[in-house]
Amino acid sequence: MTVLLATACAIVYGTADFFGGLATRRTQVLSVVVLSQLAGLALILGLLPLLPGTYSDAALAWGLAGGLSGAAGLVLFYRSLATGVMSVVAPTTAVTSAALPVVFGLMAGERPQVWALVGVVLALGSVLLVSQEKPGGGRGSLGSVLTALAAGAGFGGFFILLAMAPHEAGLWPLVGARLSSVSTVALLALLTRRALKPGPGSLPVILAAGVLDMAANVLYLLAQRDGLLSLVAVLVSLYPASTLLLANRVLGERLRAVQVFGVVCALAAVALIAVAQHL
Repeated sequence: MTVLLATACAIVYGTADFFGGLATRRTQVLSVVVLSQLAGLALILGLLPLLPGTYSDAALAWGLAGGLSGAAGLVLFYRSLATGVMSVVAPTTAVTSAALPVVFGLMAGERPQVWALVGVVLALGSVLLVSQEKPGGGRGSLGSVLTALAAGAGFGGFFILLAMAPHEAGLWPLVGARLSSVSTVALLALLTRRALKPGPGSLPVILAAGVLDMAANVLYLLAQRDGLLSLVAVLVSLYPASTLLLANRVLGERLRAVQVFGVVCALAAVALIAVAQHL
């Protein structure tokens, strides 16, 4: 069940990113982030009675900290995209966001099966492969690479901090996470004097991205409660594969051979980790 939940989480995260990417073609980024996260906040508040948990200050605090880490990662990610190239920034961020929880989990005493560790290595490699853009985009500067590493650390911190919340808290950590992230990004928009009005026809796409992103957060929270953080975070990091496949099917973007190989590696990684869970 843990593997199924984490894999479903990756698929939904990738779908949310696909919708978010479509929205940013029609309106500016901060508007997409703030409005989509407000939609996610509305969803999680609606789900609270259906998936009840025990409220505690600790649950909310871990969520608030996780939201700040995630918001910082998001801002740094877009900053690195502005100064670097996607073929360098995207895989650097994705692999870092997965590697940090793996290291944290191992240091905390988690001991995955050998085949699960092989799957972890294969999964991290597949993220690098599916994130490859067309050649000729230039080399990323040292500054953009360092910023991408920091962005990945922010996303990885989000996963770790949510995992630290009490298991009986239900969805309360996600409420705290969304409150802090919305407030942070909205404040950034205010300070930079960016309008948050969505572009023509973009609002439904923005709302879809926000709802899917929060649904993925819920799946992650459920997956990591009964599974090892070092495995769940890696499975979740496979989200670029579903974004890539959607871009191919919906937008007609052609897949490069290295990306197709990356998708195959991702599927193999999921299979290895799933088998290891039953050994």
